[in-house]
Amino acid sequence: MSRKPRTWRYGYDLSKDTGLSSGTLYPLLIRLSDQGLLESQWLEPERPGKPPRHAYRLTSTGLALARTMAAAIRRQLVEATA
Repeated sequence: MSRKPRTWRYGYDLSKDTGLSSGTLYPLLIRLSDQGLLESQWLEPERPGKPPRHAYRLTSTGLALARTMAAAIRRQLVEATA
């Protein structure tokens, strides 16, 4: 999500990208949304007759946290290989 933080992503797509099952992913998405790190909304279907879908994207706070955590992980990897 941090590569395109302002793009709305469906839970199904996130599940495919992460390999997390829906029983693991959706509770995480709900918690991150409750903490103000994700926005969520129902998007109307692209084709008539399909149900609306729940979509998610990072908030500015969520993006800042993701970048901070990624930098910390990179530093740890550099230190571990030095």
